[in-house]
Amino acid sequence: MTQIRGLGYLKVQTRHIDRWREFALDGLGFAEGGGPDPDGLYLRMDERRSRLQVLPGDSDRVLAVGWEVRDQFALAAVREAVEKSGTAVTALKPKEAAERDAEEVIAFTDPGGTPVEVFFGAVLDHSPVRTGFAQKFVTGPMGMGHVVLPTPNFAETVTFYNEVLGFLPRGAMKVGGGAVRIRFMGVNQRHHSLAICPAPHDGDPGLVHLMVEVDTLDAVGIALDTVKEKGFSISSTLGRHTNDKMVSFYVRAPGGWDIEYGCEGLLVDETYYTAEEITKDSYWGHDWSGSEPLAAFTPPGK
Repeated sequence: MTQIRGLGYLKVQTRHIDRWREFALDGLGFAEGGGPDPDGLYLRMDERRSRLQVLPGDSDRVLAVGWEVRDQFALAAVREAVEKSGTAVTALKPKEAAERDAEEVIAFTDPGGTPVEVFFGAVLDHSPVRTGFAQKFVTGPMGMGHVVLPTPNFAETVTFYNEVLGFLPRGAMKVGGGAVRIRFMGVNQRHHSLAICPAPHDGDPGLVHLMVEVDTLDAVGIALDTVKEKGFSISSTLGRHTNDKMVSFYVRAPGGWDIEYGCEGLLVDETYYTAEEITKDSYWGHDWSGSEPLAAFTPPGK
């Protein structure tokens, strides 16, 4: 049984902080929060002071994928499991944890090279969440959303999340002529909080996409119209996925990876769930023909 309760936060670095402000605040309707870096962009979705943290830098890359656990005892259990696997774990200093709006945080790197943080005791902001389209983000017990991570060390990475961190298999889909599968994994009622995708190389940006869910189809449609009007590249048209039933579109974030923005995601009842292999990404829509190449699958230097 996993100690992980959900995706707590995502921290990324970008060379395009001003474009990110327009993208996230005006284009997708995130609420603006606050944080320690005066030049950073801290994005609220709920009572957490920020869920998505975008910091300026000289490259576009993932700085941390933050997974939440219940309390200090769960955090200690995760640390023990990770250390027993032979992976080095660092306990962040109190000041560093405070910068992440958490009581305690541990950090390590997964076999695919992704910087991972696990925390408990999230600091709350009880002021109104003023989203751009009056939408509500679907978070709470299901966490921030889901991430899809690329890795050239596919088998080792899948094993790490399943057997060390205790993520539950939530199905798969064959890619590359059926040689390998994308693996979907869950920790709560959201169909998947994590997917592991085989990639030809490691390195920046270290992310395929982040999914966030909102409460209405109208909010999805408004966001789609708005990002198109503002000149952001639509990676995939509106469609409904076969595995998590999400109605969503994908838009290219500044930095070479996507945000999936959707609604109506499936709630999994683990009592009856069995892992399935989908043979088609979507029932309808999700036309990727106009998508620019993802940075995670582009050889370095190109």
